Amino acid sequence: MRFTTIFRKAPIQIGHLQSSVKLLHSLPRPRPRNHTNRFFRKPKLVKTQTPEAKVYTRDTVSNIYNILKYSTWESARAQLPNLGIKWDSHIINRVLKSHPPMQKAWLFFNWASDIKGFKHDHFTYTTMLDIFGEAGRIQSMYSVFRLMKEKGVVIDTVTYTSLIHWVSSSGDVDEAVRLWKEMRGSGCEPTVVSYTAYMKMLFDGGRVDEATEVYKEMLRSRVSPNCHTYTVLMEFLVGTGKCGEALDIFFKMQEIGVQPDKAACNILIGKACKFGETSFMARVLVYMKENGIVLRYPVFLEALETLKAAGQCVDLLREVNLHITAESLCSNDTVEAEVDDMESSDDSRIISSVLLLKQSLVAVDHLLNQMKDRNVKLDSSVVSAIVERNCDRCRTEGASLALDYSSEMGIHLEKSAYLALVGYFLRENELGKVIEAVKEMVKAHHSLGVYQGATLIHRLGFGRRPRLAAEVFDLLPDDQKGVAAYTALMDVYISAGSPEKAMKIFEEMREREIVPSLGTYNVLLSGLEKTRDFQREAASLKKEKRSLVANGRFRGNVDVEEKVCDLLFARDL
Repeated sequence: MRFTTIFRKAPIQIGHLQSSVKLLHSLPRPRPRNHTNRFFRKPKLVKTQTPEAKVYTRDTVSNIYNILKYSTWESARAQLPNLGIKWDSHIINRVLKSHPPMQKAWLFFNWASDIKGFKHDHFTYTTMLDIFGEAGRIQSMYSVFRLMKEKGVVIDTVTYTSLIHWVSSSGDVDEAVRLWKEMRGSGCEPTVVSYTAYMKMLFDGGRVDEATEVYKEMLRSRVSPNCHTYTVLMEFLVGTGKCGEALDIFFKMQEIGVQPDKAACNILIGKACKFGETSFMARVLVYMKENGIVLRYPVFLEALETLKAAGQCVDLLREVNLHITAESLCSNDTVEAEVDDMESSDDSRIISSVLLLKQSLVAVDHLLNQMKDRNVKLDSSVVSAIVERNCDRCRTEGASLALDYSSEMGIHLEKSAYLALVGYFLRENELGKVIEAVKEMVKAHHSLGVYQGATLIHRLGFGRRPRLAAEVFDLLPDDQKGVAAYTALMDVYISAGSPEKAMKIFEEMREREIVPSLGTYNVLLSGLEKTRDFQREAASLKKEKRSLVANGRFRGNVDVEEKVCDLLFARDL
């Protein structure tokens, strides 16, 4: 029954007009009205409730950490059950990752095992394993690993990678290799992190051939190297005196959209200092200057000493690291004054100050929006720096805002900025924005290049977006639609289950008199052999492939296009 029905007034019925005086006096009388306050309404008293203070996870974790660190275990064990916390894997793992004292972390781990309704999972086990490994307690780490197996906890690639890292750090490379083989045997597929960590271990252990094979296996498995992977390769090459090859990787990784970050530049400069490679340092410093990357203070001092000892000029080093010599001048008051005085200041100078000196990217977003409204056009170099810095900080909104601003204002960015956008959007799986960046790049008359174009098409196909891959192929100029680009598009259609489209592209390639490479045959045969409709074509392609291999043409004088194609798709090399 509704409240309106419950509280509806029932009509008063008087049965007889001639009722007793008592009955008349019992009827309700109207209250006398106060005409002076007829429009006055007495305010209702509202009960105010004080909202409960919200408890954040970080505060809970900090409280538990302080209890573990500053109390005895007997006192901590008495306090923990009275905290009123719902103990789950996330809370336990966060507490362990806060690095309480190792002994108390282990006692807390075992105490949590006895909580009713709670069971440790592979996250908490792996974190506890990391705590022992970091402390050099390898036997204790193995005890946790054996406990995982006994409890039937799922052991994944992350757990094995952690084991391999700490075992190799202890100097037992052979045991780390055994763990790698055990991981592969258990069906755990390596990630880019595990591949990179294992390669670094092998390089540091002097097992160069094994590390090279692991890198080739990584590429065959279609696991894309990241910045840290390339840094490991370059660090090894610089250490062996092959700075030319390291520079090739340094520039090629930028071409495919992987920009060296601050950590990579610091590692490379530090490595070059140890071997006195001043020319290599200069090339890296030029890149750092163009991208607003600075050195850590210890690395700066080491580089300064190396250049002075070699009799080299240190001006470039100081230009890259202005924050070290002029850090006291770059106060918050200076930047805030420049922003407040925006109407009378140069916009490019303000943007550069906020971006490069204080890293205030949120403020840069506001300024860009204002300039868009005011139809103010910034310099290309400034917008390019904004794009690259947002990509470095993984700020999708900031990078997209800068790209939209440049597009609306007709600003052509530098090639490195477009490549940074393409690489970042690929990593974030924002494939639609990848196409926007490529279109703007073509408008700016920048070329993707043979390797970048083929790799981008291949990556979009790997993300199950054949339409976008075909769109990138169409954006390429005719002189870059070679065997690598065609083969990449064929691989896209083969992966999408459309061998007929792949054969159509193959015929188009032959009409343009483009000679297939070994990678082309591998891609087509991998798809055609699985279907009954193209058995005759598959047999013919097999003969052509055998003839190509027999002639040894794929190992001899091969142009850049075919080398790129074979690097991406030839699994028999």
